[in-house]
Amino acid sequence: MTAFIQAFFHEPTNTITYLVGDPASRAAAVIDPVLDFDQASGRTSSANAGAVIDYLRAEGLTLDWVLETHAHADHLSAAPYLKEACGGEIVIGREIVTVQKVFSRIFNEVPTFVCDGSQFDRLLGDGDGFTLGSIPSIALHVPGHTPACLAYVIGDAAFVGDTLFMPDYGSAR
Repeated sequence: MTAFIQAFFHEPTNTITYLVGDPASRAAAVIDPVLDFDQASGRTSSANAGAVIDYLRAEGLTLDWVLETHAHADHLSAAPYLKEACGGEIVIGREIVTVQKVFSRIFNEVPTFVCDGSQFDRLLGDGDGFTLGSIPSIALHVPGHTPACLAYVIGDAAFVGDTLFMPDYGSAR
């Protein structure tokens, strides 16, 4: 089954947030949503995520999944914002616990930060399946960029996050 795909390019971080939908059920997933961050002021805004929400609502879509390909260092995630506004489950690779342990030490958060992945609704591993409406989907563990990296195959499309890098923008996004 073929999903429809809408891309939202975030120029400041060269990140593409993808919205993937099942035309039959109107179920949708958002992959790697960006929360805007102004480094000079230290403030966030939801303009980019707002465009995704506007699209979901205009098309009459139900947000089932907010899929993170990995923990991002180049942008903040709008996953909690999207979940609060539209529902859905936040998903990431189960090896996020490894990343959390490393960063909790780097940022001196030991022992206050819980490194068990409980900040997410669902942790997936290699070969774990899920459905987007009527479209079969699978998570593929693709470590390298981070130990927690996942690619998502939804129908006949693959979303690879930062598993490939190009010289002009730095990633396959």
